[in-house]
Amino acid sequence: MKPAGTSFIGFGRGTAGGATFRAFDPAAVRELEPVFHSVSALECERAVQLAAGAAPAWAELSGAERNRFLRLIADKLDAKAAILAERAVQETGLPLARCTGEVARTSGQLRLCGETAGRGDWRDARIETALPDRKPLPKPDHRSMLRPLGPVVVFGSSNFPFAYSVAGGDTASAFAAGCPVIVKAHPAHPGTGELVGQLIVDAVKECGLPEGTFSLLFDAGFELGQALVKHPLVKAVGFTGSLKGGRALADLAAARPEPIPVYAEMGSINPLFILPGALAERSAAIVDGLHASSTVGVGQFCTNPGLIVLQRSAAAEQFGQALAAKLTATPESAMLTPGIRQNFATHTAARAKQAGVTVITEAKAEKPGGAAPVWFETEAATFLSNHRLSEEIFGPSSLVVWCRDEAEMHAVARHLEGSLTATLHAGAAEAAGQGALVALLAANAGRVILNS
Repeated sequence: MKPAGTSFIGFGRGTAGGATFRAFDPAAVRELEPVFHSVSALECERAVQLAAGAAPAWAELSGAERNRFLRLIADKLDAKAAILAERAVQETGLPLARCTGEVARTSGQLRLCGETAGRGDWRDARIETALPDRKPLPKPDHRSMLRPLGPVVVFGSSNFPFAYSVAGGDTASAFAAGCPVIVKAHPAHPGTGELVGQLIVDAVKECGLPEGTFSLLFDAGFELGQALVKHPLVKAVGFTGSLKGGRALADLAAARPEPIPVYAEMGSINPLFILPGALAERSAAIVDGLHASSTVGVGQFCTNPGLIVLQRSAAAEQFGQALAAKLTATPESAMLTPGIRQNFATHTAARAKQAGVTVITEAKAEKPGGAAPVWFETEAATFLSNHRLSEEIFGPSSLVVWCRDEAEMHAVARHLEGSLTATLHAGAAEAAGQGALVALLAANAGRVILNS
């Protein structure tokens, strides 16, 4: 298996006429073969028309047939895991073990969605029989179930070359629900995407499914993604990436004559609140856990803790010093792409110039493309008055917010926007009394994590 650099448009391949780009090895600081070619407007239209043509047949597929298809893709991923992981390492700089494990995670997602499709309970089928004698008005017979929307466009993410990309969770769930899929490949790992795309195309053919079941499109810029979201035959969008990118796509989808849903996982600062009792009981363990959580993947995980909220005290100051020492000693690593590395440098430099913000640790990065932790601190009053301090910095950077008391911690929690996670570390005697803080965090986070 070797990437050729052209898109999959149904069973066909794209031409070599569009704008070109190459994958980049951030660890070796070199471009990779082959040259990748952006699709033309005609090729984009062809992919959408094929998907729309396949949609009726896909909607009628049984759950067992969808399950067989998804399991076949999973089996193919597992069989080629070593080849896929090797290419992903080259294109992302991520460790081989991480990439190999992510292939397994992706095949597991495919099988899980296949099993769900086979059960059929996702349809939420309901039968409410008539009540002709109901007063003051009779109740009619009412039946409902969820149905496939139609062609879905999926945008791959930069930091998960498998689990949130070509065959990842969005693609798996769209197939399971009976929808054809067009993937807009992420330019950070196009070779990995093409290899995975080939396996999906092979599975489509082996299962005898319509040609428009799946397409994988390359593009060097933003024009393709915008065209796909605005196309009247596209019925939904799955996106994993930045807040700016996701909001742009959501706005395009909402502005259509027929608005469509955008299922987006976007930027997240994942606040972490540490209470005095937790520091008294296990300060060293929290230092180790926070350091590991904030530096894994060079801080490029969607759950990277970007905001640390503490009440100022002698114990908290010692905690901060121990954490800063550990961060300063962290060796630099290559970020996913030169663009991501440049954004990290730009945003950390800008934060360092914000009034009331102090740099507490800045480990040196000397290699091209390398990044090391850069952490900041500020007072709660400054944080609450400056919305820019609530913005995510993608990479190994976090902001410590010092509070005077519990009331100020609650004020910070009220100020937060949506996040994937929010974490609370509390001592044994404190945990039961944190209902108000937990409620504030739960209002804006998908998961509230206690003491972990």
